[in-house]
Amino acid sequence: MPETTKKHTTIKDIAKKLGISTSTVSRALSDSWEIKKETRELVLKAAAELNYHPNPMAIGLVTKRSHTIGLCVPELVHSFFPKIITGMQRTLSEAGYTILITTSDESYETERKNLLLLKQNLVDGILISTTSESHRNADLYNEILNSGTPIVFFNRVCSKIDAPKVVIDDTRMAYIAVKHLIEQGYEKIVHMAGPRDLDLTKLRLEGFLKAMKESGRTVDESSVIDTGMFIDDGAREMERLIKCGAKPDAVFAFNDPVAIGAMKAAKKLGLRIPQDTAFAGFSESKSALIVEPALTSVAQPLSQMGEVAARCIIDKINGRDASNPAIVLDARLNIRDSSAVRCQNLMPTDM
Repeated sequence: MPETTKKHTTIKDIAKKLGISTSTVSRALSDSWEIKKETRELVLKAAAELNYHPNPMAIGLVTKRSHTIGLCVPELVHSFFPKIITGMQRTLSEAGYTILITTSDESYETERKNLLLLKQNLVDGILISTTSESHRNADLYNEILNSGTPIVFFNRVCSKIDAPKVVIDDTRMAYIAVKHLIEQGYEKIVHMAGPRDLDLTKLRLEGFLKAMKESGRTVDESSVIDTGMFIDDGAREMERLIKCGAKPDAVFAFNDPVAIGAMKAAKKLGLRIPQDTAFAGFSESKSALIVEPALTSVAQPLSQMGEVAARCIIDKINGRDASNPAIVLDARLNIRDSSAVRCQNLMPTDM
C-alpha cells in the first residue's frame, strides 16, 4: 500500500483536543486581548504537542490580519537605525510578526510613497521615524490612523499627530552636553543645528540655549548655525568659521556626522582637538569611536527603543492600549577626548 501522506495540524485539531471553538484558538494564537492568559497558555501548549505550524495566509483570512508590520526610516547607511531595527525584529518575531522595511532617503515624497505602499500591502501597523519634513505628511499619518491602522513614532516624531511616541529627552541631553563643554572652561561655544523643520532640531536647540544662558555665555546670531545633518555640512561650516576668523572654542553639533565633519575640517586647517576647539555630538554612531580623537556624544538606548516601539505597536494592534503615550527613555553623555582628556560617562541630572 502507498504510504499515507501525513496530515498537517490545523487550528481545528487544536480546538478538538481542548474542546473549544476554532475562533478561540485563532484569537489565542494571535495574542488577542479577548483571551485569558490561562486559555492562551493551554492553546500554545496544545499547539506545541500537536506540532502545529501556522499558515499565515489562512490566519490572515480568519483574523483579517497579515501579521506584518511596516517600517519607515530615513536611512540605513549609518549604524543608528539598524541597531533600532535589531531590537524591533527580535520583539516582533517573538510575537509572530514579520517586518517590511522601507527607507525615505530624507525625502518626504519617498516617505509618502512608502506609507501608501505599506497601507496597500495591508500591514497591521506602522513604525516610523520621520524625514526632516514630517509636517508635509501629517495629513497622510492621520488618514492611515483614521483607516484603523495604528502608527507608532520613534526617535523622529511628528508632534502634530496623536499617536504613541518613543523618544529620549532631547532637550535635557543637549543641555547636559553643552553644560559639560561649559564646565571644561570653553567660552565661545556654537551650535551646529539640524534641519529647521525637524522637531529634534528645536528640542536640541532649546537645551543648548538653556545651558548657555544659565552660564552667562553670550548667545547671538553667530551662536547657532544652520548646517544640515551630514558630514559635508559640518565640514563646510567649520571651514567657513575658521577662514573668516570666527573660530569657536567648542562646537555642539546636532548629530555625530555634523560633528565629525567639523572635526575633519578643523584638523585639516591645523587646529588641535580639544586644545584649540572641542567637539560634542549626538546619537553615538560607530564613527564616534573610530574618529581621532574619539568623539564625545549623547548615546541613546537604540535596541531598547526598537523593543519598546515594537511592543507598543503590538499593544495597539491587539487593542490593549487605547492611550497614545510619549514614552521617554534614558540616555547618557559619553565624554571622550574630543572635549576632555579625562573620560567619563554622565547620566542625566535635573536641569
